[in-house]
Amino acid sequence: MKKLLTFSLIAAACLSAHAQLQETKITLGMSGWTGFAPLTLAKEAGIFKRNGLDVTIKKIPQKDRHLAIASGDVQCAATTVETWIVWNANGVATTQIFQLDKSYGADGMVVKPGIMKISDLKGKTVAASAPGTAPWFTLAWMLKKNGLSPKDVKIVNLEPQAAANAMIAGTDGIDAAMTYEPYLGAVRAKPEAGKIIATTLDYPMIMDTVGCTPKFLTDNPRAAKALADSYFDALEMIAKEPQKSFEIMGADVKQPADKFEASQKYLRWQDRAANLKFFAGEHAAFSKEAAELLLEAGVIKALPDMSKLADTRFIK
Repeated sequence: MKKLLTFSLIAAACLSAHAQLQETKITLGMSGWTGFAPLTLAKEAGIFKRNGLDVTIKKIPQKDRHLAIASGDVQCAATTVETWIVWNANGVATTQIFQLDKSYGADGMVVKPGIMKISDLKGKTVAASAPGTAPWFTLAWMLKKNGLSPKDVKIVNLEPQAAANAMIAGTDGIDAAMTYEPYLGAVRAKPEAGKIIATTLDYPMIMDTVGCTPKFLTDNPRAAKALADSYFDALEMIAKEPQKSFEIMGADVKQPADKFEASQKYLRWQDRAANLKFFAGEHAAFSKEAAELLLEAGVIKALPDMSKLADTRFIK
């Protein structure tokens, strides 16, 4: 009887722990960027739920995502590696826990006819998101590699979809635009709208990660591990059931499966092995170079604690 009672208590404790994890709610801020799509798949295919999470995905422009974190509306978010530097430097404490993707041509610069090279943009008008966002950083990175800076161009703040649409429409006064997939794909389909003069194939520097507030990670380490595991499970589903996966992910950005499949070819989702390799050295090296550029451009006034930008416990 004593053994039976002990067993019952252990079983009850296990069930209680599992129930507690199931009750862990996460609100995740992100955008419709193709690289984030496995997170949508994890939600829509029931992967988050199977791993004991109740995840709400909120679509929030990158320029506003840190405000949602600071207000407590979201606990975790997906964004580019350098953006976490900006957020932490501006007092929004966040820690990256796993890598999502690397851009292989999925982010780019579109220019109007007559502009043959990036250095031709001096004095021209470029549509890009606000400072501290991935499109703005991509522009700053590409300009720096070609002897220019954001001060050498006039920047009109347009989000990636609007920037792509402006080029397609031939909007007067806009000479170039920074955008990404799936919106870059719309420009690819209409070469008369402008040419893609440079992408992350030419300048590999866009990498996305998921991160959360330090408080959330301290209070919910098992949920953070489940969040990372769910992403890796979603990648396995894509490999095993590509058509179904592309349909689910494409629907979120209003693309049929074949269009979404074409779009995702311009990036590489990063599995567990790739994550371990990335955080072993590349992440710190890139963060250092990115931080220097952000300082030069005046986006940040001082470096945050670079040792606290990532926590690799959850990818092992």
